[in-house]
Amino acid sequence: MSGERAELNSRSRHRFEALLADSVALHGHLCAGQVIGVRMSMLGLRLIGIHEPKGVDRKKLYVVVEIDRCATDAIQSVTGCSLGKRSLRWLDLGIMAATFVNLETATAVRITAREEARESARTYRPDIVDRYQRQLAAYQEMPDEALFAVQRVRLTIAENDLPGRPLRRVCCQQCGDWVQDGREERVAGRTVCRSCAHGAYYTVVEKV
Repeated sequence: MSGERAELNSRSRHRFEALLADSVALHGHLCAGQVIGVRMSMLGLRLIGIHEPKGVDRKKLYVVVEIDRCATDAIQSVTGCSLGKRSLRWLDLGIMAATFVNLETATAVRITAREEARESARTYRPDIVDRYQRQLAAYQEMPDEALFAVQRVRLTIAENDLPGRPLRRVCCQQCGDWVQDGREERVAGRTVCRSCAHGAYYTVVEKV
């Protein structure tokens, strides 16, 4: 049995290393956030029963990320989910967390990187003085329970947020832009885009 366990651990390690290499190629450099994102994805996929996220299971998978940091690139790399496919949703919460959803079974888990893992990295790699390099190495060795907090959760995903073709497109009655996926609003009896309703993130200098 110990031999089987060792072989399983070896295969898991090789898979992790391959996924990490792919993630680094996408992201551009190796960092602790890449390790967290790869391991978080591996754990999340396993817990919701997704085995081939880029293959036969690709239409079953939906991921919500809560931060726009390095780990998010790793999650995209491992899962194959993306904003363009509408299988990846970004909520700007600033939390190193992601929720993995099996759309077929409605199984979902929210996984958060433990803040205390930053300090407990000393326990796993006391030989490394630089704290960033220590975290990078330790995060590859720490058990899942030391690195992550896991919650079983339930998600209600609006139809307009699911993958697939837009359910409707409407024209903003103020600026003329076309709005998809139910993002329009009603203001004073008019259908407008969110920029016209609440103020745009940009200021028009001139039309060209």
